[in-house]
Amino acid sequence: MNRIEQSFKSLKEQERKAFIPYIMAGDGGLNNLQERLITLEKFGATLIEIGVPFSDPVADGPTIQQAGIRALQNGTTLRGIINELEKARDVVSIPIVLMTYLNPIYSYGISAFAQDIANAGVDGCIIPDLPLEEEELIAGELEDLGIELIRLVTLTSPKERIKEISNRGNGFLYTVTVKGITGTRNEFDQEVIEYLKTVKEISPIPVVAGFGISNEKQNHELTAHCDGVIVGSKIVDLLHKNDLHSLESFMSVLRPEKNVR
Repeated sequence: MNRIEQSFKSLKEQERKAFIPYIMAGDGGLNNLQERLITLEKFGATLIEIGVPFSDPVADGPTIQQAGIRALQNGTTLRGIINELEKARDVVSIPIVLMTYLNPIYSYGISAFAQDIANAGVDGCIIPDLPLEEEELIAGELEDLGIELIRLVTLTSPKERIKEISNRGNGFLYTVTVKGITGTRNEFDQEVIEYLKTVKEISPIPVVAGFGISNEKQNHELTAHCDGVIVGSKIVDLLHKNDLHSLESFMSVLRPEKNVR
């Protein structure tokens, strides 16, 4: 049982939901990555998703795209990120999940990537452009090293597909709540709620909702039907502004102490 499984097991015992902030590594400089991880853990993050900047981020909305551009302009590389994560692991105890596209992994070398992120204490990996049918490229190497490949389902995923995807792995199922790219949304309609209910009924592992979540009302609506949320654009924006007071307030509101069911 790796740190991700342990975290969700503990949350279930405490009747709490997961709150997972997303940050872009290198936005503001790689030298502040460790400090940001420490801050997010202090503010109550269950685990942290760390984005790797990429020149063609097909799943990312404007806020995260701009963060990626800033990170690349700062000279951020995948190797540099892994090196910083290895340093940070000594002082950060919660799980770390790395989000990257396939191209940087190919450039790095699949086996070297898997081994190096394992050495750095990474617990999971999200690869949004890796289809289920091509998982053999990397899934085995990651899982042999105790790293969970975090898989995604979407609003257009058929039930059989959701079942097939959720039956693989032991981390959590990333459940995309919008048809499109990341970014804040004003509200979620009943289709999303019904979709979450369906995924939750099917999945044997924790279900986490992501994309578009930016306020308490949305958080309350979604966590009634899943095991937690991932928040990206709002977190990235507040960190870019260096508004730690608002970040702490925002996270305290979106971290329910008890299940809302």
